[in-house]
Amino acid sequence: MAYWGGGGPSGWSGGGPGEGGGGRRGRTDGWDYDELGKVYDPALFRRLLPFMAPFKGRAILAVIAMTIYSATSYAQPYVIGRGIERLRADPNASDLATVGGSLVVLAILSWLTQWWQRLMTGYIGHHILYDMRNRLFTHLQKLSLRFYDNQEVGRVMSRVTSDVVVLQELLTTGLLNVLADFLGLALIVFFLVALDWQLALVSMSVIPVMLLFMWWWQGRAARTFIRVRQAIALVNSNINENVSGVRVVQSLGREGKNLEEFERLNRMNLTSNLDASKLQAAVMPMVELLSTVATVLVLFVIGVRLAGGSLGGESALGFAVAFTLYIQRFFNPVRDIVLQYTQLQRATAGAHRVFELLDWEPEIQDAPNAVVMPDIEGKVDFHHVDFAYVPGVPVLRDFDLHVQPGETIALVGHTGAGKTSVTALINRSYEINGGSIEIDGVDLRQIERASLTRRMSVVLQEPYLFSGTIADNIRYGRLEGSDADVRRAAEAVGANGFIERLPLGYATELHERGQNLSVGQRQLIAFARAIIAEPRILILDEATANVDTQTERVIQRALQVLLRGRTSFVIAHRLSTIRDATRIVVMEAGHIAEIGSHEELMGLGGIYADLYRMTYSRQGEAAVAVAGDSP
Repeated sequence: MAYWGGGGPSGWSGGGPGEGGGGRRGRTDGWDYDELGKVYDPALFRRLLPFMAPFKGRAILAVIAMTIYSATSYAQPYVIGRGIERLRADPNASDLATVGGSLVVLAILSWLTQWWQRLMTGYIGHHILYDMRNRLFTHLQKLSLRFYDNQEVGRVMSRVTSDVVVLQELLTTGLLNVLADFLGLALIVFFLVALDWQLALVSMSVIPVMLLFMWWWQGRAARTFIRVRQAIALVNSNINENVSGVRVVQSLGREGKNLEEFERLNRMNLTSNLDASKLQAAVMPMVELLSTVATVLVLFVIGVRLAGGSLGGESALGFAVAFTLYIQRFFNPVRDIVLQYTQLQRATAGAHRVFELLDWEPEIQDAPNAVVMPDIEGKVDFHHVDFAYVPGVPVLRDFDLHVQPGETIALVGHTGAGKTSVTALINRSYEINGGSIEIDGVDLRQIERASLTRRMSVVLQEPYLFSGTIADNIRYGRLEGSDADVRRAAEAVGANGFIERLPLGYATELHERGQNLSVGQRQLIAFARAIIAEPRILILDEATANVDTQTERVIQRALQVLLRGRTSFVIAHRLSTIRDATRIVVMEAGHIAEIGSHEELMGLGGIYADLYRMTYSRQGEAAVAVAGDSP
């Protein structure tokens, strides 16, 4: 019955925010995870400062703890070296106790400050992410439908989940660890130079080799980790698509073919991760090799000095031990910085994508002086409205319609005629391109949208039910509604009977999207959810398309009462739903071709009469039975 079906933006894939939609203009390829960020990006850290501001005191304590931890940790080799010198010069129990006690105190301070640092950074990081997730969730609910028309759900979810998790690693451990590594590296260089600046230069002679290796490694690592992110994004998208469409997959016997495609994508993911593992595996051996080379060079120079007499006396052993320990420790922060380099790039890139999402401006925003309408009568006026989803491809052209409070308007016409677009514009889901729409004589763009939508209800062809009980789903239309209100709404649409036959009645938990109920039962709950809100304007978009004849009879009887006194817009292919409308609007190519009652339009013998006869002949006796239920 496509002639009577709803139109609208579903299935449309063109026209992004840079093509007439809302929000940011320009490139959107940040959604594709095709680049890594800068290791240090001042603009990004300025964006993070407002999130960190409430925790300034804890951040200062964390930095102080990190400084003390680095100082106490990297002072230990120096104390060990001096202790050996002192004990060789005059071995006694008192000196041994002093050296041992000093090391124990340093170890305890190191442990306590590291514990405090991690506690503070964890607290700050997780609270920042808590605030950021709340901000993202709130922002996603404000974004206009055009945004969701143009973006894949999987990519949006990836920003809210994967990118936030990467950012979590940066805020909770990564950032302060890198700062600690740089501070530790500076302290080690200080102690090496303080012990012997010439030997310090010898020990650092391998640094150019390390830098060359890092340059080679980083270039390959960046490309490899990009491929890893792209591969896992494809895998996740494929899983999401197949799980969401599992009924179609199974009904068409596509399991084998889909498995082949998933195996191909999963193989790409495996190969990308193995390549990344090979690169990561190359870091540690290289660092250990250079550490060993530096140690050997220093020991060789010390040996030469000892042989030449330039490094003698009782302090030689302590000096050699301290210097060797510092060389061993010198490469630990170097190794950590190398390993953290790409992680920091991924984190900054993820943060950019999170902020890009937060920066996306909703197309629909309240005017500064928006009017709050606590109640409405339901008068709706379309004044020569033009509208298009894609620039240059008009959906509505000079659409002019004036609806009085309490009227029921049936919208009919071929698929793509613009019926669903009309209903979507009534609650300002999209911004019109020309003309105006008024509610009770007030331009829609001058009304606070929240105050308007509270007085409207929409029932779609595919009812969306949420996790929770049946009562929760009905009450979703009016959260303050009592149990008695829920029951009255269910009774009004004829849903009370099947609900009470369930073992737990209104307390029955629904599976995802209400899959443990039939399509008709889900639709009845959607009707009850719409009615409990006591709307002044009711929109039914193919709301009876998926229900059986018996269920439709129940709904028709309920609608005769429920539509009375409410302004209603009905898109339907069932004759019984259309015949009783106050007026029928026949749409063709985005404008009104015919308008009038059922009898008037049949008398014209035009488009509506032709569509009616075509549909009537297909419905046969069932149409007669359903039509007979209407007065």
